[in-house]
Amino acid sequence: MSVAPDRTVKAASNLRAVRIWLVIVASLIVCTLMVGGATRLTESGLSIVEWKPVTGTIPPLSDAEWTSEFEAYKKIPQYREMNRGMSLAEFKTIFWWEWTHRQLAKFIGAAFLLPFLWFLWRGAISENLKPRLWIIFALGGLQGAVGWWMVKSGLVDRVSVSQYRLAAHFMLALILFSAVVWTVSRMQTRSSPIAPARLRITSWILLALVFLQLYFGALVAGLRAGKIFNTWPDIDGSFIPSAGRLFFEQPWWRNFFDNTLTVQFSHRMIAYALLIVAIFHFVDAMRSRIRPAIAGAAWLLAAILAQVVIGVMTLLYQVPIDLGLAHQANAIVVLTLALFQAERLGVNLADTTPAKLRAVAG
Repeated sequence: MSVAPDRTVKAASNLRAVRIWLVIVASLIVCTLMVGGATRLTESGLSIVEWKPVTGTIPPLSDAEWTSEFEAYKKIPQYREMNRGMSLAEFKTIFWWEWTHRQLAKFIGAAFLLPFLWFLWRGAISENLKPRLWIIFALGGLQGAVGWWMVKSGLVDRVSVSQYRLAAHFMLALILFSAVVWTVSRMQTRSSPIAPARLRITSWILLALVFLQLYFGALVAGLRAGKIFNTWPDIDGSFIPSAGRLFFEQPWWRNFFDNTLTVQFSHRMIAYALLIVAIFHFVDAMRSRIRPAIAGAAWLLAAILAQVVIGVMTLLYQVPIDLGLAHQANAIVVLTLALFQAERLGVNLADTTPAKLRAVAG
């Protein structure tokens, strides 16, 4: 008589434990993103010129080891052209940023894999959830390889990493974060009314625009475009620069990746589009009278407005570290809220029966 209730209790317990674990993983990814942002803003990403996944975990412990790391750094263009004359103490500062970033990335791998294997052994994960979690783990492994691929681009002919590879590294981290957040959100057993089609569509448009904006933000960072055109609302002397300035590189599409003016202008225009769609989405949510949709739209609009303000301040003050990190942190908040809103409006999770719990948690 008590077998079914016992199973339901166990399923609910497993579901809660898996969700807590994934929330911790998502939080660690955010920490790594923030340390990565600081590493970029302090020009620290090329301070470690070798990829040593195992032995690199131990930092230099003696004067000789520190000298060896410093001498290796002196061989790359960034030192010769930007940091010539840097002291060992100054090198240690940038070294610790990059070392911490790499160790956090490794720690995330362990924090994901070890509990995952334990949950699998305990039978706490359902069959339909297993493939998603293995894909997330594979993405994490790929991210490590992409990180080194990015670093390699700045070791021979450049004083910084390729903006293409930086953007790929950043976006893969955000995709990894989004996959974890989406999975956690799908595991919630809440009831949500069916939203109107237009409201669902605009939630997905917002999510797509957020990803596009984040990609161009990464290109702006890679090109250091935020330190070049530091006026607002005009840019290069006008609200919309001349076509000759925006599209002087050939073929024309390369301007969206290599032309600092075009990249920063695109980043601004997408921000305006994002704000307009967010306002439209909020008004639609109010008309729908669906409380979860209204709350989600309001929080998302508020975060986007804050992001616009932080972005403008970051630009005007030529990207100081504190504002640069605040801009990146709030971008993650915007992404998270956009994910929640798209998932909330796109799925009806009213089925909270014991069968549903067992299907989700195993």
